[in-house]
Amino acid sequence: MISRENAIEFLNQHIQNANMLKHCLASEAVLRAIALKLNKDTEEWGMAGLLHDIDVEITNGDPMRHGPFAARMLDGMLSSEAIDAIVMHNEMASGKERTTIFQHALAAGETITGLIMATALVYPDKKLASVKTKSITKRMKEKAFAASVNRETILECELIGIPIQDFSELSLVAMQEISDELGL
Repeated sequence: MISRENAIEFLNQHIQNANMLKHCLASEAVLRAIALKLNKDTEEWGMAGLLHDIDVEITNGDPMRHGPFAARMLDGMLSSEAIDAIVMHNEMASGKERTTIFQHALAAGETITGLIMATALVYPDKKLASVKTKSITKRMKEKAFAASVNRETILECELIGIPIQDFSELSLVAMQEISDELGL
């Protein structure tokens, strides 16, 4: 498996958008936290979170290419399970539905990062430290807030045995731990 140092270098070679890089770092932190909770390989899950959008700029986010293109880029760098989860975080390209714990975890974990970041940005100080779990679960119900964030995907956390309240807290804490890197 690729080292984190090499993964960061690889990411920086393929992602230029600073906000996308922050999303990848946030996804890594959340996936590591989920893996820890579920007694899974934190390194493997973290790398999947970090590299899941490696192809987004190359594919221009094309929903029919994003994911499968990443699989080709990451072949030999990650486990087949991690690559499968990366492909399946975008069900549209695969034409299949997510079925494994890893697939659901990556999809839910990378998606909640957007909701948490958007929540932090409405606070006067724009800091993750100000965000409370209750605010995230409240924002989950507000469809107009961060409208592009798919709530149904976030709720896949319940398919892996983590209730939304616990998932929101776990994700928020993971992101708060790297708030300096995220600039929040």
